[in-house]
Amino acid sequence: METRLQRLESAVRSIEDRNVRVEIDKAWETSRFRVISISFVTWLVISLVFWIIGVHRPLVNALIPTIGFYLSTQTLPFLKAWWLRRNFPGKKG
Repeated sequence: METRLQRLESAVRSIEDRNVRVEIDKAWETSRFRVISISFVTWLVISLVFWIIGVHRPLVNALIPTIGFYLSTQTLPFLKAWWLRRNFPGKKG
């Protein structure tokens, strides 16, 4: 009985540890710092490529794909709500 209790406690600890890791990963994935950092690196790389291939005003023109990336990271709550209602009727998301 004692061994079984220890195994259960160990399993619960393992699940709790996993939940903490998942919460930390989710916080990183949704952080503004991450989005801004990736946007900046995207702009920098595209600017460099545009400069190398001779695009006029590469720093300004690189903003277009960078803004596209930024917009792609934003949640569209009304679309999410519609999708959840359609795919998981009766469930709360």
